[in-house]
Amino acid sequence: MDSRSYGTGRRKEASARVWLSRGSGKVVVNNKTAEAYFGRECLLHLVKQPLVVTDTAGQFDVFCTVRGSGKPSQAGAVRHGISRALNEENESFRAVLKANGLLTRDSRVVERKKYGRKKARRSFQFSKR
Repeated sequence: MDSRSYGTGRRKEASARVWLSRGSGKVVVNNKTAEAYFGRECLLHLVKQPLVVTDTAGQFDVFCTVRGSGKPSQAGAVRHGISRALNEENESFRAVLKANGLLTRDSRVVERKKYGRKKARRSFQFSKR
C-alpha cells in the first residue's frame, strides 16, 4: 500500500485537498502540472514554499484538487494544504513550518454586504439638493 499524507488547505473561498507521497517532486493540480495550472512564477513560488523551507523539494510528489475563488487564493490554499500534509508526514517539520507562518490559516475573507449600503461599507452618495 502506498503511504500518502493528506492535508486540507483553505484561503478566502478556495479550498484544496492535498495528498503527498514519496516521489520525484512533481506537483499536479487538478490533473495539470502546477506550471500549466497557475502560470505565474510568483504563484509557483508560493505553492512550493513549504517544500523548500523543509528541504524536501525533490522527495515528495504532490497531487491536489482545488476549487473556489481565484488563482492567487487557490495557490495559498494549496500551500496551506501542503504544509499540513508535511506536518502529518513528519512531526519534526512543525517547528520550521510554524516559524515561517505556513501552518496558520489566513483568516481574511470578504466582508459581507450590509443592507442600506452600496457595498460592505460604502454608503450611497448623499445629495443635498
